[in-house]
Formats: sequence, C-alpha cells, structure tokens
Amino acid sequence: MSKVSFEQLLDAGVHFGHLRRKWNPKMAPYIFAEKNGIHIIDLQKTEAKLDEACAAIKQIAKSGRKILFVATKKQARSIVSEQVQRVGMPYVTERWPGGMLTNFATIRKAVKKMANIERLMNDKQFEAISKRERLQISREKEKLEKNLGSIADLSRLPSAIFVVDINKEHIAVAEARRLNIPVFAMVDTNVNPDLVDFIIPANDDASKSIAIIVAQMVDAIEEGLTERKLDKDQQKEEEEAADGEERLSVEGMDEEENEGGSEKKRKRTTGEGEEGHRERRPRKTAPVGAKKVSKK
Repeated sequence: MSKVSFEQLLDAGVHFGHLRRKWNPKMAPYIFAEKNGIHIIDLQKTEAKLDEACAAIKQIAKSGRKILFVATKKQARSIVSEQVQRVGMPYVTERWPGGMLTNFATIRKAVKKMANIERLMNDKQFEAISKRERLQISREKEKLEKNLGSIADLSRLPSAIFVVDINKEHIAVAEARRLNIPVFAMVDTNVNPDLVDFIIPANDDASKSIAIIVAQMVDAIEEGLTERKLDKDQQKEEEEAADGEERLSVEGMDEEENEGGSEKKRKRTTGEGEEGHRERRPRKTAPVGAKKVSKK
C-alpha cells in the first residue's frame, strides 16, 4: 500500500474545514489555522491519524472480519460503492435502515425475504401469476435490493464501521457505540471526535477529499486480505510438507519392519540365533555288548 503524501492531501482539499461559527471546540487540536473565517485542518496530523487508521483496519481485514462502510451523502455515494466493491465489503449508500446493527436479526429477515423473492421470480410458476401481482413483487424486490442489496452477504454483525460525516450518520454511530463496534470516520471541524475510535481529520464535503481517504482505507483492506491469503497458502504448504514427511517416515518404518521380519525368518530357517548355531545333543546309545533288560 502506497502512503498518501502531504501534497496529495493538499491538492485534494483535505485541509478545508467549516466556517468558524460552526466549529466544535473539541476539534481544536486538529486545526492548524483560520483563514477568511474558515478553519484549516492540520494535514500533518491527518497523515498520522490516517496511517494509524489504515494499520488498524488492515489487521481487521487480515483476520477475515467484515468492515461496513456508511456514506449516504450525495457526493460520497458513488465513490464509496465503486471503491468498496473491489474488496467485497458491505456498504450502505442509501438511507440508513434504523436498527440495522441493534436489531440485526430483523434486517437479516428482510435480506432473506429479498432472496426468496428472487428465487420466486426465477421460477417457471412466476409467469402463471397475474400481471398485477408480478408488478407488485418486482417493485418490492427493487425496493429491498436498493436498500439492502449491498449488505446481502453480511451474515453477522460487522467488526467495524467506516463513516463519512458522523453528523449525518449519527444513528449509525450511536448503534455501533452501543454494541462496542469500533468506528473509523472522517471528522471535519464541526463534529465531536470523541464519538469516533479512529479519527481521520479531513474535509468530509469535497468529493476529492472523500475519494483519497476512502481509497487509502480500501487499499489497506486489500493489503490485509492479500496477506491473509498468503498466510493461508503458506500454512497449506507447510501442512502438505508435514504430511509428506510423516508419510515417508511411516513407509520407512514399514520397510524396516519388513526387512527385520525377513531376517528373522531367514535365521529361523538356517537355524542361526543370537548365540550362533544351536548345538545338537548326541543321541544316547547303549554300550557295545550290553544286554537288553526286558521288563516283565
């Protein structure tokens, strides 16, 4: 993952904050100066916080967990959907469905309903339904797909969420905080940074600023997924190598046992033992001229 430079952040307008009268005093540590009544964000702190957030989100992705992206602002929708799709993470760019995290079971039921409607529409019996009913089913599917299509693969609660503009997405942030889900977010000069676990001081209104920050986060996720795949492949190779060595050792033991058995068999056949040849006892014979005593 290539680190974003100070000049790139400057060109994207990441440093532009809100008007002074709209600022939140808790953002004071991240404000560099004021110019023409507009606060200027300290880009050096933005760089540091962005690196910290990328490192953390990379580890989450490397562990195989999901990160949910939330951006319902008009200027952020297309950017987030295009970037996030390349790493296969869930995202919400339409209206935030209330209770999506705190009432996740109900959301999953709606997703299953959408899947059932899709199966019904692919069935041959769908043509036998009246035209009016088909139209109603199609509209319901479109509505569900618009709101929930991007989270269809989210089978459990996400391990983290990334938010653009926490003021607009305050419901999502509140639900995540209630469930102790880490929150990554772009924070402008008019928001409360205490609501976010991993803050990225940046302009959350300009499309260029949103694009450069989201791209960095997605690149970090992609790197984490790549490392996870490499670790799995390496582990698989090590297991295969260990199985091969175990198989060779077992075969070697079998050969030794076979050789030892044949050697014992040969020794039994030839009469050889550990102490050499066996000594044959001489047969007892009567002395010459001795008479046999008959038993009565």
